[in-house]
Amino acid sequence: MNNLSQADVLIAGAGPTGLAAALFLARRGRRVRLVDQAEAPAATSRAQVINPRSLELLEPTGVTAAVLREARPIRGVRFYEGWRRIGEIDFSGLPARHAMSVLPQARTEALLTEALSRHGLAPERGLRLEALRQEAGLVLTEVTDTAGRRQTLRSSLLLGADGAHSAVRKALGLGFPGSSFPEAWPLFDVALNDPLDLDHAHIAFVPRGLVFMLALRQGLWRVFGNVAAPLEHLPPGTEAGEAVWTSNFHISHRRAAQVLAGRVALAGDAAHIHSPAGARGMNLGIEDAFVFAACAADALEGRPGRLADYARLRHPLHARVVRRMALLTRLARGRPALVGHLRHLLFPLAASLGPAAHRMRDFLAGIDQPLEIS
Repeated sequence: MNNLSQADVLIAGAGPTGLAAALFLARRGRRVRLVDQAEAPAATSRAQVINPRSLELLEPTGVTAAVLREARPIRGVRFYEGWRRIGEIDFSGLPARHAMSVLPQARTEALLTEALSRHGLAPERGLRLEALRQEAGLVLTEVTDTAGRRQTLRSSLLLGADGAHSAVRKALGLGFPGSSFPEAWPLFDVALNDPLDLDHAHIAFVPRGLVFMLALRQGLWRVFGNVAAPLEHLPPGTEAGEAVWTSNFHISHRRAAQVLAGRVALAGDAAHIHSPAGARGMNLGIEDAFVFAACAADALEGRPGRLADYARLRHPLHARVVRRMALLTRLARGRPALVGHLRHLLFPLAASLGPAAHRMRDFLAGIDQPLEIS
């Protein structure tokens, strides 16, 4: 599609949210254009877990079957104090067709891209969004390529799925209010001698912090925490080898002031960010993509009020998820000292009480409430 052609929907951002939105819209017969500033897909993976809701939504596209051929199920989350187990959230009784599954985000994106190619679509890379304006039922989006050439892309609708530092959100002048924790969280993908069960996630409460561990595959683990040296807080008997990837991140809990401005919508990290510990971020973005595709397709067929439905359905939900993740992370991180004492009581108690454990389980799995599209 050349720059003079008009797309039904232009999507900025070819991460999981943008790819999923393009796929859902293509399956509805809409003309889609997908652009991304990055010149190549990311080789590293922030998200590692795809939840039952995402797998259910992607099932008709063929992506779920492809994911399940590669992914490994997670049976639950175990909590420890000094590596003494104090509680567990069990996923075995999830009221869902699919299990929580471990698959690196880069592979999820690759499988979404493969599915999109079957509709004759591919991300157009190396295009940086410079400005946008809305006029006469159109969105005119100015982008610059890697050679500095500027062009204007025409579309009926624009979806900003371009991440936490969203250029679309900034071009709309929308705030991104919220809060951040001050400490850095070092992250390692590191070779270990499999000191814990591979089919569970593990969270250990250590002095003034926590350490999270998840097996990516046999012999390779993701380890992160809000302590200076998470690898110094591994279970007894752990033998650590080479770290294949290291990073530092900060945790923020933020939500866009609004997710719809005229004919422009926001989804995924452009609309909401929160702690990665609950594995809701990428999966919440895939939900956004599904609901946006349903609402946008209807709007393009002569029901313009359906765009407002997207905001009505998703913006309050984002608030609930961000608020709940902020509370859980604030308790788990163990700072200040009083909170550290409380978490040793509250997490084991919640895990041992049936209704509370089921609510936490369903929230982490993304099935704590029905998905609404109207």
